[in-house]
Amino acid sequence: MIDVIHLSKTFPQKDGSLLAAVDDLSFSAQDGEIVCLLGVNGAGKTTTMRIISTLLKPTSGTAKVNGYDILQEPQKVRENLGFLSGDTGLYNRLTAREFITYFGRLYGKDDNYIDARIETMAELLDMKDFLDKKIDFLSSGMKQKVSIVRSIIHDPPVMIFDEPTGGLDILTARHIVSFIRNCKTQGKCVLFSTHIMREAERIADRIVMIHRGRLLAEGTLEELREVSSQQDLDDIFVFFINRETSETEVKANEF
Repeated sequence: MIDVIHLSKTFPQKDGSLLAAVDDLSFSAQDGEIVCLLGVNGAGKTTTMRIISTLLKPTSGTAKVNGYDILQEPQKVRENLGFLSGDTGLYNRLTAREFITYFGRLYGKDDNYIDARIETMAELLDMKDFLDKKIDFLSSGMKQKVSIVRSIIHDPPVMIFDEPTGGLDILTARHIVSFIRNCKTQGKCVLFSTHIMREAERIADRIVMIHRGRLLAEGTLEELREVSSQQDLDDIFVFFINRETSETEVKANEF
């Protein structure tokens, strides 16, 4: 599972000020659950995920993955985590199979285990036709699938997907959504980010809305509908944005 505990991250600006990309954010994701981190571009989704995956250190607060603290036990966190970022970072001179095998060995897995995992994932993600082609000649959708298998070759219990279907064609996006659902059926904890409301509606068990790095609202789709009296997720999101703005203005007027 994932526990995010009062997480904050600031970045210095050219004028000497600090930008709060993540601001006292807390939420959790359980085993066998798909949690969507929903927000507009620049809301802090990617920064949050990079902190959870130990790629960035928080300014304050912490997070735990399967009970391991990101600050105290980062190696254990990485062993229990599969992270797919927007930056694929593939090695174009290798074939897809060679690339995945290389990362499987980095995780300490033997070749028999790696070969079996590759075959299983290739079947699930419809990759068999291009496993032995050089990455340089693959489409963006094919490269995204290679990135997914690279991220989960060690079969981690916790999965993080940062905008996994961004820029992909409909069929490739459907394969990836199907894979995310399959992770849930295996009892894995899944956290994925998106700004596509329809995607969140379709596959999320719970939705965590963030805005300007802060928690805006969280709950199941039905719970969010009940609180907002709205049906469509885009209208629900706007409702919570407007409510936060009104509350901020009231507090400002009190001073």
